[in-house]
Amino acid sequence: MPEPTLADVDALAAAAHAGQVDKTGAPYVTHVRAVAAGMAPFGTGLQMAGLLHDVLEDTDLTADDLLRAGVPSAVVATVRRLTRDEGTPYDVMVREVAADHAAVLVKIADNAHNSLASRSALLDADDRARLAGKYRAARQVLWPAAGADDVRAIVSIVNPALLDELA
Repeated sequence: MPEPTLADVDALAAAAHAGQVDKTGAPYVTHVRAVAAGMAPFGTGLQMAGLLHDVLEDTDLTADDLLRAGVPSAVVATVRRLTRDEGTPYDVMVREVAADHAAVLVKIADNAHNSLASRSALLDADDRARLAGKYRAARQVLWPAAGADDVRAIVSIVNPALLDELA
């Protein structure tokens, strides 16, 4: 089976997340596409991982389904690393992700998109404050694991307002 193109993986992600919405009510696929866009400087494999980063956690697709669809095993491994097991606290998952360079890059893009002021403004004040603290704490673990140049490359695409935190 030939390796799927980025467009093929985008279609797979769109089908998997069909009908899902994020916390702001936007179609969920817009989130994974934003994460994938942040991976553009790092190549097609990481863009694929960005598109698929939530499919194992939030859809009925399995890692075996992705492999059968021709998704490269390295991409599937990254997606698996990004998938939080039920019962694993978020901060523990973030520390585990920080040990894998490919996964940490995708998670930085995920965090950056989730931290967009325009998105958080649509949440109620309690959720906005809780999530802002959660994502800020995650950045303190994720960013040092990636390095300033990689963080800058990602957040300049996904959420340039975060560049102020690099100073």
